[in-house]
Amino acid sequence: MEKSKTSTGLEENVAGLLCYLLGFITGILFYVLEKDNSFVRFHAMQSIITFGAIFVLSIVLGFIPIIGWILALLLPFVALALWIILMIKAYQGERYKLPIVGDMAEKQVTPKI
Repeated sequence: MEKSKTSTGLEENVAGLLCYLLGFITGILFYVLEKDNSFVRFHAMQSIITFGAIFVLSIVLGFIPIIGWILALLLPFVALALWIILMIKAYQGERYKLPIVGDMAEKQVTPKI
């Protein structure tokens, strides 16, 4: 399979991986910079939604005594596992969709007719 270039000049699998590198920050960066490649835009949007939600959830859990604090301690491990899996899948050229989030990301990057 030949990898196609993106408007950033990177191969799409490398750009897809980089969408996840710094969570929603690089997701936003690549979503703004990439105009044409739907593979990269999908991974950028999935990164924004996934890691944005984890960020917000970690703040909210910090305000909930005991149960929230315990869950907030477990959240980084879940985030790390997702981060690794999503970067590997993107680098392999796979349009790996997380449940719920993947469909949301796909709706955002699919052209409206």
